[in-house]
Amino acid sequence: MNAHLYLRASTKDQDANRAKVALESFATEKGLTIAGVYAENISGTKLNRPELIALLDSAKEGDVLLVESVDRLSRLSTTDWDTLKSTIKAKGLRLVVADLPTSHMLVETTGMTGQIMDVINNMLIDLMATMARLDQEKRVERINQGLANKKAADPDWKPSGKGKNEELWANVRTLIASHPSMSADNIAKLADCGVATVYRIKREEAKAL
Repeated sequence: MNAHLYLRASTKDQDANRAKVALESFATEKGLTIAGVYAENISGTKLNRPELIALLDSAKEGDVLLVESVDRLSRLSTTDWDTLKSTIKAKGLRLVVADLPTSHMLVETTGMTGQIMDVINNMLIDLMATMARLDQEKRVERINQGLANKKAADPDWKPSGKGKNEELWANVRTLIASHPSMSADNIAKLADCGVATVYRIKREEAKAL
């Protein structure tokens, strides 16, 4: 049976491949053949995730979609989670969660027992997906409340925002200066950053002239 490993982290500061070794070991232990590994740094609240979409496009009926935990797959709204579940079901995939033992039985259990475990497993996954979404909502609420408290204590206070990556910006500036005809896309690839960052630096450079 083929398994497709899905790894996700919320930001570039986190390592989406952190759980790769553990999931590979899990797949080997269960006798699964790893057909693909899909890792990305993106919020679990977003349904439109390139690597997840690629996995769903590549996987075949009966294959396993293997994740470390439910919150790596979803912190989605109820509507988006229903959409993702429907897609997984329509593809005929088996969703196996490493830290949810009931889901492990989907790898080998068939017949009436398998159907019962499938129902139980789906209920537990739904519960864990809801908990992951609520945890995300509470986290956002705490951040917003903290910002509101600071603003109330000091009306002139403003969030500092994300600081520039000076080393990255210097690298992009060097590439722009040394390759004036190079496209923003190619500069972004060489600098390992987003195209938007390149355009932003170009705009600031133009203002400084």
